[in-house]
Amino acid sequence: MITDPAIRVRALHKSYRDLPVLRGVDFDVARGSIFALLGSDGAGKTTVVRILSTLVRPDAGTAFVDGFDVAAQPARVRESISLTGQFAAVDEVLTGRDNLVPVARLRHLRNPGRIAEDLLERFSLTDAAARRVSTYSGGMRRRLDIAMSLIGDPTVIFLDEPTTGLDPEARIGVWRTVEDLAEHGTTVLLTTQYLDEAEHFADRIAILHQGRIIVNGTLIELKRLLPPAQVTYVEKQPTLEDVFLELVGAGAIGEAGR
Repeated sequence: MITDPAIRVRALHKSYRDLPVLRGVDFDVARGSIFALLGSDGAGKTTVVRILSTLVRPDAGTAFVDGFDVAAQPARVRESISLTGQFAAVDEVLTGRDNLVPVARLRHLRNPGRIAEDLLERFSLTDAAARRVSTYSGGMRRRLDIAMSLIGDPTVIFLDEPTTGLDPEARIGVWRTVEDLAEHGTTVLLTTQYLDEAEHFADRIAILHQGRIIVNGTLIELKRLLPPAQVTYVEKQPTLEDVFLELVGAGAIGEAGR
């Protein structure tokens, strides 16, 4: 069993001209876990993902993904990963199935049609497989986008703010998808601005601020950084239902239903 981290980052630096974006970032991501990287706009989250996915070279520091150096072995890293950006990269003119099959063919996989059908079933898109993606909801497009990224069984997947612009129901659907990935052994690095997402399912959470990781731990560990909660008593105001039942009486409601 491989025990080394799926992702290892040490002293990562990156600047754009005179603007420092990363100022010495360090973290590990365990295999088969969900790691949430939090931070406000401009904190450097996307830059971290772009470096780890070999799209950008760091100015200094080291980063390893699945045991491969992102700077020295970019081709090996790309064989191990998949990246889903902030906006679904699907072709709206094609059907859901026709978005998946060509990707499987490009990866020279056997039986691309069967691979597409399996992914459509896994992401609850079978009933919409023959429909054009332009008719899909935002959540369906995002699930299809993630399904495309899993063709070839990458060991590590990067999700860069995957629920941006989605309604609450669609966000929950993406959450379930991410949890399913981890249950199947995929390592997930997720960037998000939504704190409830990280709180809901991340195994570990790191907060990136002004180019540095300022905290990194489990949710329980992070909560211990604050003083213990104080118990206070708040007067509960009656709801309209309470008022109605008090004035009319529950018995009267039962009698009216007879």
